[in-house]
Amino acid sequence: QVRLVESGGGLVQAGGSLRLSCAASGSIRSINTMGWYRQAPGKQRELVATITSGGSTNYADSVKGRFTISRDNAKNTVTLQMNSLKPEDTAVYFCNVILIRSYWGQGTQVTVSS
Repeated sequence: QVRLVESGGGLVQAGGSLRLSCAASGSIRSINTMGWYRQAPGKQRELVATITSGGSTNYADSVKGRFTISRDNAKNTVTLQMNSLKPEDTAVYFCNVILIRSYWGQGTQVTVSS
């Protein structure tokens, strides 16, 4: 069993910054990919950013240059630094990790006011 605990969401004005963190615990030997997804009201969940155990990253075009994903393999944590936030970044953000199967966090709300 793997448990994901997210933190760092909140309310921020446009142009501001937030930092999301996710800590994985439980029956973990090694984590392949860690990432963040988001879901806005009335929309499907979409990829924000992922990072492999080797450090390769992938970003949605909409966040490139503004968001940075990083991970600490020793602590099984993944962090999403979000800068220059826009109202369209408002969504529930979910942490995801892939071991043998995929696990999801409970989600954390990010609200960007204009």
